[in-house]
Amino acid sequence: MGYELVKSGLIIEHQVGLPMIYEELKLDVGYRLDLLVEKKVIVEIKSVELLQNVHHLQIMTYLRLAKLKVGLLVNFNTDNLPKNIIRKINGYL
Repeated sequence: MGYELVKSGLIIEHQVGLPMIYEELKLDVGYRLDLLVEKKVIVEIKSVELLQNVHHLQIMTYLRLAKLKVGLLVNFNTDNLPKNIIRKINGYL
């Protein structure tokens, strides 16, 4: 997927670390984004039989921590890929 995005002219980063902060504890890399596109869109990639609520919560957490608005949750373990690309919005656009 990253290759196709780069081929189409987009700037992407793989496995971008996000800090985890809890009270006075700070871990520089508590989480890792699968893909960050143009420093604006998080793409979280899965290959599971069925997306679970925890997958939706995961990308929403990433969006909040990164202070970004838009993310895509993509499940490649399907016969119908368009139905398994889910846009997530953090707040209002």
